[in-house]
Amino acid sequence: MQLLALSLNYKSAALALRERVSLPEGELPGALAELRALAPLVAESAILSTCNRTEVYAAADDPAAAAPVLTHWLARGDASLLSELRPHLRTLPQEEAARHALRVASGLESMVVGEPQILGQVKAAARRAQEAGTLGTLLHQMFQRAFAVAKQVRTRTDIGKGVLSHGAACVALASGLFSELAHSRVLFVGAGSMIESVASHFAAQQPRDIAVANRTPERGERIARRLCARTLVLGEVGERLQDFDIVVSCTGATRPVVTREMVERAQLARGGRPLLLLDLGVPRDIEADAARLPGVSLHTIDDLGALVQARAGVRGEALAQAEAIVDAHVASFMAWMALRPCVPLLQRLNEQVERLCAAELERARHILAMGQPAERALCSLASGLSNKLLHPPRTLLHGTTHPDEAQRLLDHWVGALERGARPR
Repeated sequence: MQLLALSLNYKSAALALRERVSLPEGELPGALAELRALAPLVAESAILSTCNRTEVYAAADDPAAAAPVLTHWLARGDASLLSELRPHLRTLPQEEAARHALRVASGLESMVVGEPQILGQVKAAARRAQEAGTLGTLLHQMFQRAFAVAKQVRTRTDIGKGVLSHGAACVALASGLFSELAHSRVLFVGAGSMIESVASHFAAQQPRDIAVANRTPERGERIARRLCARTLVLGEVGERLQDFDIVVSCTGATRPVVTREMVERAQLARGGRPLLLLDLGVPRDIEADAARLPGVSLHTIDDLGALVQARAGVRGEALAQAEAIVDAHVASFMAWMALRPCVPLLQRLNEQVERLCAAELERARHILAMGQPAERALCSLASGLSNKLLHPPRTLLHGTTHPDEAQRLLDHWVGALERGARPR
């Protein structure tokens, strides 16, 4: 069984392509069920879909055969999308797949290097795969090591210090357009983790009015209470858009929730006053054509990422430390994978040793039951175990015609016994 990862991310593909293969949270259970149906070709699978990446992690006996099937699945069977997707989709085998997963979880593959949000998203991807029954031994072990790497990178390096978050970048853009954010009115469309993070940054600026609109009222109300904001019904956004100066949207919807027509009506009612639209959704929530309207400033998640990268300082030493942590865990994981084919043999060996021990122990008990001294029972137990345990290497050595090979096998066996006999 080998690892395989397919990755379409902000490094390899523009937003217009990424949003075509993005999988909203509500579609992930069904998508995992489809991957489960690909068994036995794909034995294990997990999906990570965020604003910056859509990735499939898999375990397969034949990765070369599984990769094109997974690529076709990712393209939803659309021939034109498949053709467009292939040049931008990275296919990572075995060690490269493991290294990529560990780097992603620790924030080293993020647009904002060191950002902490990605770890929660990777954990959610592993949890969904577990619930769907597609997370087997191999992917489970890979994700557990990814979580350990992320924790070590966070606690042992300064990689996350001074990171400019998306929320801070949104406030920076707004401050450049509006001299006083305290006089502005802000609308948040959506109620996910991204909106929560961005909303807290805006709330710290104490804007004149804050409103939250979400498809599920309960989630919108939860954020609104924390921000001391009011709530709107999602269907009211088009009619109420004119009441706001800043609109931040991230819903996970498959179609735009804010259309050009809505924005045009709002701008007519506003008299063309500046309107800042921050579209953090993938797929996008706001129609791109809205940017052409007078007074409208529209920014996507990639625009924010570029701003964050431009303001981020290069943390060379911290980055080198983080890479060293990743390297160590990748080496350990690959060693664990290399031993996996030996697991059945080791299990058989353990079972055989347990049977031998049980037989010799029963013989020692019999000696004691006959009234013989305990010393004789212990000697019999030790002698019986040593003879039976040494029988396989003796047989192996007798069957070896090359002295050097015999010496190597004997050194290996004796060394293993010496290490096992050391006091602890």
